[in-house]
Amino acid sequence: MSGAEGNLQSSSKELLPNGLSDIHRFITTHNQSGEAVFSKEIGPDAKWQKMGDGNHFNFFLGYTTRKFPVSMKPSDDKDESSTPEDIVTYSRDLANPGGLGISSGTVCRFVDFGPDIPAVMHRTTTLDYGVVIEGTMECILDSGEVRIMNRGDVLNQHVCVQRATNHGWKNITPNKGWARMMFVLIGSEAPVISGKTLGEDLGADMPSDVKSSD
Repeated sequence: MSGAEGNLQSSSKELLPNGLSDIHRFITTHNQSGEAVFSKEIGPDAKWQKMGDGNHFNFFLGYTTRKFPVSMKPSDDKDESSTPEDIVTYSRDLANPGGLGISSGTVCRFVDFGPDIPAVMHRTTTLDYGVVIEGTMECILDSGEVRIMNRGDVLNQHVCVQRATNHGWKNITPNKGWARMMFVLIGSEAPVISGKTLGEDLGADMPSDVKSSD
């Protein structure tokens, strides 16, 4: 790897006001020779949104897609060098973020959780993969079942697969530290249990600036 863009690794961590390190997101594409290169269309720096009163959650929309399968063809049929369709749609979503999920696509989102915030119970019509990046989190289900998920080490790593269930996340990191998770949400059909369709429900406690799924 060579060049300034290939050496975008900082020798020291860039810390956010909450004490967690910042995120750089790298997007790959192809040049006109068919070689893999890093896209210059969207810079690597994270664009964080403060949700609630600013002490609840911070969101970073790492990537989105809006079709199955994902369309990576040029956005302009008459120009093979034009920006691929999926990068165009992500750029739009990044400029104007939508809801928690996308029914016809996927969402990659990083969420920073503040300390001492009660779990917000909610259900989205998505299949979610959740991984703890920093801190310790509780995954709480509406049945009362709870699992503790840690950042992890060689002996203790966790991933949660949420199948459109009603759940909440609570940061229980020691010493009132912030926690971070990465989620990948994939649009799904709503589950049907005993003849009842369980659709999206963001609950009464979700901050008003968190939007319903698209």
